[in-house]
Amino acid sequence: VVLTASHPSGGGGDAPGGFQSKRQPDGNKYRRSGQYTMNHDHSKKIPDGASFDRSGSQDSLDELSMEDYWKEVENIHETRGNNHEEGVALVVKEPDEGELEEEWLKEAGLSNLFGESSGDSQESMVFLSTLTRTQRAAVEKRVETITQTLRKKNKQHQIPDVRDIFRLQNDSKGKVCDGSEPSTVRTSENKNETHDGTKGPKFNLGTDEQKSMLEVMPSSDTDINLEISFAEQAANLKDSSVDNMYKGGGGDTLLPNFRLPKDKTGTTKIGDLAPQDMKKVYSLALIELTALYDILGTEFKQQKAVKIKTKDSGLFGVPLSILLEQDQKKVPGTKIPLIFQKLIAQIEETTLETEGLLRIPGVATRVKTLCQELEAKFYEGTFNWENVKQHDAASLLKLFIRELPQPLLTVEYLKAFQDVQNLPTRKQQLQALNLLVLLLPEANRDTLKVLLEFLQRVIDHRDKNKMTLKNVAMVMAPNLFTFHGFGSKTIEQSEFVMAAGTANVMRFMIQYQKLLWTIPKFIVNQVRKQNTERQKKEKKDKAMKKLLKKMAYDREKHEKQEKTPNDTDVPQGVIRVQAPHLSKVSMAIQLTEELKAGDIVARFLSQKSGNVQTLNKEEVFLYEIGGNIGERCLDDDTYMKDLYQLNPNAEWVIKPKQS
Repeated sequence: VVLTASHPSGGGGDAPGGFQSKRQPDGNKYRRSGQYTMNHDHSKKIPDGASFDRSGSQDSLDELSMEDYWKEVENIHETRGNNHEEGVALVVKEPDEGELEEEWLKEAGLSNLFGESSGDSQESMVFLSTLTRTQRAAVEKRVETITQTLRKKNKQHQIPDVRDIFRLQNDSKGKVCDGSEPSTVRTSENKNETHDGTKGPKFNLGTDEQKSMLEVMPSSDTDINLEISFAEQAANLKDSSVDNMYKGGGGDTLLPNFRLPKDKTGTTKIGDLAPQDMKKVYSLALIELTALYDILGTEFKQQKAVKIKTKDSGLFGVPLSILLEQDQKKVPGTKIPLIFQKLIAQIEETTLETEGLLRIPGVATRVKTLCQELEAKFYEGTFNWENVKQHDAASLLKLFIRELPQPLLTVEYLKAFQDVQNLPTRKQQLQALNLLVLLLPEANRDTLKVLLEFLQRVIDHRDKNKMTLKNVAMVMAPNLFTFHGFGSKTIEQSEFVMAAGTANVMRFMIQYQKLLWTIPKFIVNQVRKQNTERQKKEKKDKAMKKLLKKMAYDREKHEKQEKTPNDTDVPQGVIRVQAPHLSKVSMAIQLTEELKAGDIVARFLSQKSGNVQTLNKEEVFLYEIGGNIGERCLDDDTYMKDLYQLNPNAEWVIKPKQS
């Protein structure tokens, strides 16, 4: 399948995603019937000022509010209608049977469950031991598909039976799950007892425990429970009545005021964890999202761009990775494309109170000229920004997003973002969006975050600029969701339903952006569990090596004593906090029920010295390092005693946050 992605200097004249208007005999009116028409005559243009007579109904947004969406589609159509050069080819490979599942397992870090390396799957066994019932069911389903496919193809290498894989994993834990058990990850009756009988922190992973927690925890329609797997929550609520996203008028005030109940061990945001733990988060988020979609009966398939011809320099139509590589030569460490930052700054420089901001387009011919001038002069520093009017800058910003050779929401997950609209409840839609944000590459996620924050600032001035949450979502949805590279593939069923749905998903992303950048606690706990299991394995391997080398017993005993310095150096209930960047470099802190991370930072900052550079409270944070986590930046409201009980072997360091 060859799909075209047009750049501002070239491309077809059709509307993004294949949107076409059907001319009706009643003069200058266009009727949206909800049907999709395949018209590839790129020379046709929709006349300016055309009005719409909508037929067909939709439940979430009133017809008047959709006018902004269709007007934006026509503005995009007009912009592309002025371009005539050949577009860039984007080839999306149609997967063979089992290929999607094989790719999924690789992405989830479980490729050694099949193929020639299937016998060497000890690391995967550790990983599987941390999964919930629904997560494991999602893995089993994909492994089973691959197994059947490989058998059909008569592959010569080992083809494990999916039941054997999970039976081995359970046997290794001393517990066998025959499929009839309601949970595949069990906790010991002793809350703090691990599988090997040693004492350790408790992780809420098992679904038996989660079911009981669901029964006793006070629930609210607006509380987002991050302690229990989203898929497990969906499985438990599957038979109950559900709310539908598209009931009501879809006004700004009708979106629920979702909130995160306070977690005493601290809220973990994207950027708070070390890279090695974020890799684990990615794998777990992929499995969890798949499990959630499985439970809710929504198909989850990752698209795959296997070949793409792109520009290797410039500004528009350049991959984010290449843009950032260019930009980091000029501004080391930058994570957002410089042109993207500058366009937002240019829009804000005038005022965000301009009526119709983002909705009213710049003049198409002038935008095209500015685009060409930017390509030639931006990096030279000779471009005259005084010539850029505010509406032109807004059009250039949207053009930048549209002309990315792969969508900002990625080829792999754009359809999954679109399909969020099909999930039964608003809460499940928000949960799915949370997981999808975790799956985005860092560059895409960082750029999306800056965009959503800017859109919120525009909405904050809605009394003056008349751009409400709904209006902004309508204008921006065609730019993010109807990626022209996919042609008609994603929307041929019903353009109107898709338009209303993606506009609502856009509203969700803007409204709940702070929630979407939170890493659910159940995933962080699974990361902790993986780290604990890996450390136990490493400890056993090390002990075996000691035996093989016939090390003396007294030396072994001495080494074991050295491993627990906290027991001897620091009294019970006291932690040692290091602060190498501050004047007070170390302090013993007595833990109390009410002591928070912010209190410890404040205590250190109160110890001032003229010999050390002064740092503000906003610049330094307390970090949890080691034990069952790689590294985690703590929010100020983290209750330290609760966190210490969760990770007693951690070290505690105050330092500036990595940018």
